[in-house]
Amino acid sequence: MEDWAEIRRLHRAEGMPIKAIARRLGISRNTVRSALASVGPPKYQRPAKGSAVDEFEPRIRALLAEFPDMPATVIAERVGWTRSITVFRERVTQLRPLFAPADPASRTTYVPGELAQCDLWFPPVDIPVGFGQVARPPVLTMLSGYSRRPGAVMIPTRQVEDLIAGHWNVLTGWGSVPRALVWDGEAALSTRKGGKAKLTDAFEAFRGMLGIKVIICKPGDPEAKGLVERFNGYLETSFLPGRSFTSPTDFNDQLSSWLSTKAIWRSHRTLGCRPVERFEADKAAMLPLPPVMPQLGWHASTRLPRDHYVRIGSNDYSVDPVAIGRRVDVHADLTTVTIRWGDRVVGAHDRHWGQHQTIHDPAHLAAAARMRRRTHRDPGPGRDEVQVRALGDYDRLLGLDEGVA
Repeated sequence: MEDWAEIRRLHRAEGMPIKAIARRLGISRNTVRSALASVGPPKYQRPAKGSAVDEFEPRIRALLAEFPDMPATVIAERVGWTRSITVFRERVTQLRPLFAPADPASRTTYVPGELAQCDLWFPPVDIPVGFGQVARPPVLTMLSGYSRRPGAVMIPTRQVEDLIAGHWNVLTGWGSVPRALVWDGEAALSTRKGGKAKLTDAFEAFRGMLGIKVIICKPGDPEAKGLVERFNGYLETSFLPGRSFTSPTDFNDQLSSWLSTKAIWRSHRTLGCRPVERFEADKAAMLPLPPVMPQLGWHASTRLPRDHYVRIGSNDYSVDPVAIGRRVDVHADLTTVTIRWGDRVVGAHDRHWGQHQTIHDPAHLAAAARMRRRTHRDPGPGRDEVQVRALGDYDRLLGLDEGVA
């Protein structure tokens, strides 16, 4: 290596002829000529040795030409190979691409407003959810195919009520609705029978309100949601590191800020531009939000029991006891729980994302205490009172006061 570099220096920089270079370095003139003619430094190459597989290669090629996917173990059996399968398998691996049909990956292109891919991302970080509990709630992620505009929100559960509320949160942030949503077989959204996907009733109703199509990917199709799955990886490597969170609300606040100041301004190699630069055309081709807001979250109607609490998930929320025995309507979205008796709000709470807790409103507890006091109070004025006689009267009647000093 050193001689090769020095030969070229002496010839190119100092103009020294071949004979002089050979004399100075003590090498032959042919060595000098070879060094000047080569385009790179000399490399030692071990002479190729024959392999025991060589004599079997023609028969291996013949089998692969007819059966490109035949396993190496079967080929070994067909050609009579009895030695180590490792070296045989390596040769088959080298030869197989020569006979396998070309399988190029197609690049999918999207038109404005066409669709958005959807997924659930589970951040590997503990989120405080109150009462000393921590959890790892799912994050609903969406990515528009044409502009790559992202949307994401953490939701309490992966049940259909929370998933629908999460969709609405992202779509209202975009101010429009893609003409199709692409999902995998998320159990709360669809079922598959006889190889055909069927949306659950709640998600079918939501789709109808939006006036869009929902595409459920076939199992084992890794490219169907490749865009949003890569975005999930981007969240994990670019949004999450170095952050801490005090609550789900704090997580969503930080995520929303990052999406609007970082993610939509990142240049995409495939697009050659940033999502924010294509979203205007994308949004113009989308559908408008429905004029009537769809029914979101959890809804239930129940008769309020004497303990004046209602349950959402595994948590109990207090209600004004004035509604005891009456039928109340319970509604919960991603952040709040509201209880109504007719048009009157008899309970309003922040939704708790933990489990097995009782959430009180001090006003409800005070009202219940007042009602209990009224129910069990002492007899009021105007009631007949029982006259109480002095004990001495009973002593005189029974003759027990005689002889008492």
